[in-house]
Amino acid sequence: MRRRITFIAGHYGSGKSEISVNLAIQDKLNYLVDLDVVNPYFRSRALKELLDEHDITLVESTIEGKLNSDMPYVSGKGRFPLQHKEVTAIYDLGGTENGTRVLHQFIEYIEDLKEVDFLCVVNIFRPETATTKDILKTIMMYEAETQLKITGLINNTNLMGETTQEMIDEGEKVLQEVSKILDIPVLYTVIEETKQNLTCAFGERLDLNRYVAKKWL
Repeated sequence: MRRRITFIAGHYGSGKSEISVNLAIQDKLNYLVDLDVVNPYFRSRALKELLDEHDITLVESTIEGKLNSDMPYVSGKGRFPLQHKEVTAIYDLGGTENGTRVLHQFIEYIEDLKEVDFLCVVNIFRPETATTKDILKTIMMYEAETQLKITGLINNTNLMGETTQEMIDEGEKVLQEVSKILDIPVLYTVIEETKQNLTCAFGERLDLNRYVAKKWL
């Protein structure tokens, strides 16, 4: 991870939760804060045991010990990483306007924006982010709702097991256009762990293990 705190946003189905978990494990972060109070499925909250194995503290909205007791609130424990500079954390946001709006209650605890990344996950095969125009509209929505600037892009263009090199390349082409328009980098290109033969040209390669999908499917 580039910075101590990372917020990750993306439309439903973009893969943001899967990426959040993978980055938390890969970079040995201290906390994963699940801020998605909109969608009860395919969320990082289902992986508490896995995160415990990697000494990653999970903060989420269920009653302790009751996985299905999902509540529309975020624990105050989510402030802890922002208030303690020795702690690293990734925040997994909801994919809608209401989902990103949850971040408002944490903004006041951010003392130094240089410690914070706000990343947007894009899969151009999702209808909400299929074109450059769509992606720009999405980013404008996230920035308007949170009052934070997107600092980087994540190319997660895929059709899971059907993903080809041409698909990765197509996603990179679109994300590069967005990158140039907004002057923000493509920080990661995601490649399925089972697709080791595929390559990327932009950003750090993130070999993705589908922890979340395995849990829910």
